[in-house]
Amino acid sequence: MADRSTEGGVNGDEDGDEDREDRPPETVRAAVVTITANGSLDEDPAGDDVVAAFEDGGHAVSTRELIAKDHDNVQSKVSRLVDRRDVDVVVTVGGTGVEPTDVTLEAVRPLLDKDLPAFVGLFHWLSYEEIGTGVVTRRALGGVADGVAVFCLPYDAETARLACEEIVVPEAPRLATLANGDGDGDGDEDGDDESA
Repeated sequence: MADRSTEGGVNGDEDGDEDREDRPPETVRAAVVTITANGSLDEDPAGDDVVAAFEDGGHAVSTRELIAKDHDNVQSKVSRLVDRRDVDVVVTVGGTGVEPTDVTLEAVRPLLDKDLPAFVGLFHWLSYEEIGTGVVTRRALGGVADGVAVFCLPYDAETARLACEEIVVPEAPRLATLANGDGDGDGDEDGDDESA
């Protein structure tokens, strides 16, 4: 199968060739999207580090893409990836800053059915340990869209690596299982009944 790393996917067709239910529960298939005003996959250290974190964790990367930093483009791409049967988690890098052209969070947030505020808190805590108060300009987002975990990270190789190795990759299998309704069926994964 041809490598379609900027259009379609690395290891699957546009619709994906394997259902989410067919994957072993301890593994996930990731879609990695770099969002930038310029550049290429040949020179994409942040994207490289995200891919490496998943592969080092024993997971697969279903597709790796680089797209333009544009609100509608980002929203359309993430929406299509969420619909793919061979994608359990989507990770974007780039377009999360505070400049007028940084629109990734604004584009992705409306797609989410549930947000993951603890991810953002952990991300900022880890980032603060690395860069101090510079973390105030590092925006991030985590949530679930149609049973698929979605994480939006800044375009910084060290930050992306840290977030993936410390939070995203370790939690991705459990999150994919719970988001698809394959958990224990007792409400919270800890057994707490929210209605009590």
